[in-house]
Amino acid sequence: MNIKTLILIFFVFSANNIYSQTFFGSEPFAHTFSIVATDTTTGEMGVAVQSHWFSVGTIVSWGEAGVGVIATQSFVNPSFGPRGLALLKQGLTAQQVLDLMIEADEGRDVRQLAILDSKGNVAAYTGKNCIDDAGQIIGKNYSVQANMMLNDKVWGAMSKAFENSKGTLAERLMLTLEAAQEAGGDIRGKQSAALLVVKSESTGQVWLDRKVDIRVDDHPEPLKELRRLLKVHQAYDHMNKGDLAVEHNDMDLAMKEYSAAEEMFTDNEEMKYWHAVTLVNIGRLDEALPLFKKVFNKNKNWVTLTPRLVKSKLLNVDENSLNKILNIIKK
Repeated sequence: MNIKTLILIFFVFSANNIYSQTFFGSEPFAHTFSIVATDTTTGEMGVAVQSHWFSVGTIVSWGEAGVGVIATQSFVNPSFGPRGLALLKQGLTAQQVLDLMIEADEGRDVRQLAILDSKGNVAAYTGKNCIDDAGQIIGKNYSVQANMMLNDKVWGAMSKAFENSKGTLAERLMLTLEAAQEAGGDIRGKQSAALLVVKSESTGQVWLDRKVDIRVDDHPEPLKELRRLLKVHQAYDHMNKGDLAVEHNDMDLAMKEYSAAEEMFTDNEEMKYWHAVTLVNIGRLDEALPLFKKVFNKNKNWVTLTPRLVKSKLLNVDENSLNKILNIIKK
């Protein structure tokens, strides 16, 4: 263990003791259910959570590409997130990090903590004074944990749902949360939820390393809203891939991605608009005009925007073709 790691460990012990002495008894509540997991095929890591507490994703869920993911809940010690990731970066395993932080925390009896590192190691802890029903299950490449649940079936339902699920990691995490709610969920009800998925390795570019990062901070049906946002995210992911294909002058791929996005949200103006722009740029003006017409009829601001794209060289048309586009709304 190098000197840098030793210093960091000392800092964790000192800071946790200060935290407990200063804030214990006034920590934010996050009595909740959550999952940390990895996709063994892609190496992606994720954490997902729901609670009857405002903006649960800002205090419970933590993650960094190439490092790991953490869920800190019950009477939350928020420092477990950043300090846990810092220790994982130094090469400690999930279990080593959990043991260090729990041992240093005077509020350990009311904490619930789960850590998954980039090598797939998982560790979890449920303090003896966490409010019933509370428990956890550590499985292969995942852990589910819950406290203040309506019954003791919740974390078992989560484990079963994750192990039997298929699809992307984000989809599997979503199904796990839904299974928890169906089994009874938080005894108080529901208010917020969050889903975070990071890449297996860091590129040094956070905006690329976070594959999914969506939160519902306050909603009567947070999981339904989270699922809706996940679908929106997936659609816009197709849009982003389409934009990238345009940058590389691969118009066939761009059309495929834009079409996939549009199929997911048939009433979305923007998706139709950029689909139409791409059609024009590859010489298929006649196919683009009906799409422009639908968009323009919904929102006249798109008409105002269109000539500006010519100036920015995002729409490659001559004056005659541009007039056909702008006048299509009159027909």
